[in-house]
Amino acid sequence: MLQYIARSKENIALGAIMSKFEYVKLADAIASDISNGTLRPGDRLPPQRNFAYDRGIAVSTASRVYTELLRRGLVVGEVGRGTFISGDIRREVEALSEPRDARIDFEVNYPLLPQQWAMIAKSLAGLERVDALESALRVSTSTGTKSARNAAAAYLGRKDFAPQAEQIIFTANGKQSLAAALTALVPTGGRCGVEALTYPYVKSIAARLGVTLVPISMDEHGARPDAIQKAHREAHLSALYLQPIIQNPLGVTMNATRRADIMRVAEKLDLTIIEDAVYGFLADDTPLAALGPDRCIVIDSLSKKVAPGLALGILVTPPRLRESVMSAVRTGGWIASGHALASGQRLMADGTVAELTRLKRIDAARRQQTAARLLAGYQFAADPRSYHLWLTLPSHWRSQTFVAAAARRGIALTPSSTFAIAHGHAPNAVRLALAPPTFEQLDSGLRTLVSLLGTKEEDFDSTE
Repeated sequence: MLQYIARSKENIALGAIMSKFEYVKLADAIASDISNGTLRPGDRLPPQRNFAYDRGIAVSTASRVYTELLRRGLVVGEVGRGTFISGDIRREVEALSEPRDARIDFEVNYPLLPQQWAMIAKSLAGLERVDALESALRVSTSTGTKSARNAAAAYLGRKDFAPQAEQIIFTANGKQSLAAALTALVPTGGRCGVEALTYPYVKSIAARLGVTLVPISMDEHGARPDAIQKAHREAHLSALYLQPIIQNPLGVTMNATRRADIMRVAEKLDLTIIEDAVYGFLADDTPLAALGPDRCIVIDSLSKKVAPGLALGILVTPPRLRESVMSAVRTGGWIASGHALASGQRLMADGTVAELTRLKRIDAARRQQTAARLLAGYQFAADPRSYHLWLTLPSHWRSQTFVAAAARRGIALTPSSTFAIAHGHAPNAVRLALAPPTFEQLDSGLRTLVSLLGTKEEDFDSTE
């Protein structure tokens, strides 16, 4: 267990009497050590009396320091055990994409099946030939090749949605597709409406592009049409970013009535929708683009359908926006490599992606059934077809403290604040990604979490 850093010269010089604002300076010093890695998630701070003695300050001042750290979300206090560095630490959203050193990962949601590697290898056989490499390793463009566009259009098409090959644009991954769509639709300093709880990376992407995100209130059917109108009146939106099918993190899928209402509002307000279809492969619901093909840019990728190492991004653009999206991809440096295009084309054209989709639908349903059985009696929301669920915590837990407690038991979770657009408005919940663990780990991890949830006492608090 970490013993806290030795007193610095300026701290030694502190007397027992401090001005009412000096406790903030001590809190800032600890925050700095958290930021630079001297203190890490799960590290224990000394008891407040020890902290006060070491610093030559009053115990009441030490209490104010710890309370300030708690207010900032930097620490959590566990009754009877002490104060620990938070498992969240206001970490960058990008950390979500980096697998953590956890025994059981409920955080990074990439579904991988044991049998998929042989399937992928069979599909890509021959790609190492000289003639194939000569073609694949040439300089690529935002529109790829005609055969790649045809394969993507055919794969994405369904009975109610038939994109044309001319509408297809490629990027290196889904995040770049989102960045390109935002760049094309929202000017620097502009505003984009998004679901109040949403895909975390849109926050960091928007920040880098100088785009302000405006939260749209939701209900059990997804983003509310009246909330979109209200947000547009107050903030003058340039676009909307929505996940109509198996929304992340809530798992909500818009019904037919809600989809129609959303499209009517978008038409009335002259708003283009960025439709995130990354989880849409797990369902057969009608996309928004089927109702308003000229009103939607659809973004998708192969990372979840195939594997994270083959993260080809795909955009389906209305003809009127094709040139502006292509320009955004070029200027952003987001063009997919020729090798990724060649691999994606093969996997889509020969039916491998379709078969992986079928198998992953079965896998996701089995995992949801396991979760529903083990979490019976607790409040959670999930589409039974999805790879994630939204767990509402009992009142004696807070999202970040629960994440920290799980981390000390070797389980990685994502707190609700990661998904919240408005700071300070995250519900008391966590998201569980069900794809990464083996079924044995899934069972073990969920049982451990149930044990935590069932704790009767107030486990975490600001006092000792």
